[in-house]
Parts: sequence; C-alpha cells; structure tokens
Amino acid sequence: MRSTIDKIFSSIGLVLAGVLVVAAGLLFWASTFIGNEVKSQLTAQDITMPTAAALTTQAQKDALLQYAGTKLDSGPKAKAYADHFILVHMNESSGGKTYSQVSSEYMAAAKSAPNAASTQQLGELRQTLFMGNTLRGLLLYGYAFATIGLIAGYAAWAALAAAVLFLILGFLGLRHSKVAAATQAEPAPSPKAPVATA
Repeated sequence: MRSTIDKIFSSIGLVLAGVLVVAAGLLFWASTFIGNEVKSQLTAQDITMPTAAALTTQAQKDALLQYAGTKLDSGPKAKAYADHFILVHMNESSGGKTYSQVSSEYMAAAKSAPNAASTQQLGELRQTLFMGNTLRGLLLYGYAFATIGLIAGYAAWAALAAAVLFLILGFLGLRHSKVAAATQAEPAPSPKAPVATA
C-alpha cells in the first residue's frame, strides 16, 4: 500500500516537473522576444538621451544623469526620458496645463477670434502637447512591455527551479516506493517452536 501511494505521488511530481519545464521554456522565449522587440523598436527611433548640460533640475539629474548621451534603447531609459525630459518640457511650455485644457482653450478661442495671434499660439502649443503626449505614451508602452518581459524572465527561473525540485522529489519517491515494496515482500519470520520441558 505504501509503495503504491509513493508511486502515485512521485508520478504526479514528475508530470508537474515536465509541465513546469515547458512553462519555463515558454517564459524564457517570451522574455527574450519582448526584450529584443523593445530594444529594436526603441533603437529604431534613434533617440539620444539628453546630455548632463541639458538637465536643469535635480529630479532630472537623478533620473537621467546615469543615461546621459547614450542611445534610448531600454524600458527604464524610455520611462526616464518620458517622465523627466518630455513631460518637464511640456509642463514648461504650457505652464503646467494638460493637453485637454489647452485644447479646450484653443477651441474656444478659435470660435471667438480665429485669426488672433494668441489663438495661433494656442494652436501651436496644442499641437506640441499632442505630439509630446503621443511620444510619451509610446515610450511608456515600451517601458511596460520591457517590465513584462523582465517579469517573464523571473517567472521562467522560478518555474525551472520548481521543476528541478519536483523532479528530485519524484525520483526520491520512486526510490522509496521500491524500498517499501521490498520491505513488504520480505517473508515474516517463522515463530520458534516452544521448547519442551521435562
């Protein structure tokens, strides 16, 4: 009975090990694929991170100085560039107003004074903020996918470690089932005949 239970649990463990190995393989593939795609797509944009001289605030320096002058080719660089360079310049040019706010002002001005210089300036600012938001969104998507790829890599290693553990436990269980079966198969010792007394 003990031998049978060991075999059942060992078989389950070995099956789980196989499933986890397959999962680890797929996760490694996903991590590599996402990492390569993010890198190639960001590199294709040919964006150079700002130099140290272009960083005006301490927050910018903290986020961007480590990447100064290098190519934007990774998720963390994309997030730093989007949040601490593009957004800073957008806020400076709009006085902290969002695209939605500037767009509303422009549309109202276009109705009341379509040819005024201030309306034209609002239109240009609106276009600048629209392009800035679009670029920021694309860069942050790149960062999000890069993060997903990184998590997939960690999950792959975890799945592989779990597979090895289940494999070891499965083989130990099978070995134990053989020992248990051999123990059960040994004949019980015959009782000794009583010694006759005179």
